[in-house]
Amino acid sequence: MKGDGEVGGKGAKRLSDEGRRRVPSAAVGAKQTLHAELIKLRTLPGTVWLLLAVVALTVAVGSVTAAAVTCAASGCGQDPAKAILSGIDLSQAVVAILAVLAISGEYSTGMIRVTLTAMPRRITLLTAKAAVLTGLVLAAGTAGVLASVLAGRLILPPTSPAPFSLANGADLRAAAGSVLYLALIGLLALGTATAVRDSAASIGAVLGLLYLFPVIASAVGPDWSRHLQQIGPMSAGLDIQATTALRSLPLSPWAGLGVLAAWAAAALLAGGLLLRWRDA
Repeated sequence: MKGDGEVGGKGAKRLSDEGRRRVPSAAVGAKQTLHAELIKLRTLPGTVWLLLAVVALTVAVGSVTAAAVTCAASGCGQDPAKAILSGIDLSQAVVAILAVLAISGEYSTGMIRVTLTAMPRRITLLTAKAAVLTGLVLAAGTAGVLASVLAGRLILPPTSPAPFSLANGADLRAAAGSVLYLALIGLLALGTATAVRDSAASIGAVLGLLYLFPVIASAVGPDWSRHLQQIGPMSAGLDIQATTALRSLPLSPWAGLGVLAAWAAAALLAGGLLLRWRDA
């Protein structure tokens, strides 16, 4: 009986030691996957140019729009924050293209088989891609928004009754929310591309989802238009930029960004499930 106890004790200790050894190896695997995805995305042809385009478009379009704003003593013709941050409307398309290429490029070249052989945990792989993509988009978005804010403060007419300032809570929310908006667009596009696999089809699907909702909303009656604005990822998400006439918005700013977050989560969920179930 004593021998059995000793054997059982040694066996339990051996299992415990093996369990402790597995934990760090899994952690190292996740870190290695994250590092590998960072290298792949950073060396992907066009990544640097696309990130620079995000910054340039955000600043250029925002500056042109701010220059067209006319302000009187009673107020400006439009929301100054939306004018300064209007470049997000165009730079989001570049973010979507970058996110699609982050995974669809591997399918087009067949490299996805090598990737999945080296990292068979597919959900971990997608999580690593999402984390790396989000980090790069947040960096580029922050640079673009800050530069656009600086340019807007210099360009907006001096008669503006309330100059845009990050010290103002509403303006800070508009600026920070715009950066988060770009990150969520990237995740939406990544999830879509993971599910669709084809680059052209994925880009078309994401851009259609973003830009068709506002077009259709402008062509229907006011009731339907308001509903479409509440569920459209772009129209709802960009409510985060509003700093004036908040009561007239289809959704509150953070609720609108929450709609976009729901779209991104649904796309990632669908993409993750299909990545796990389908063959490469």
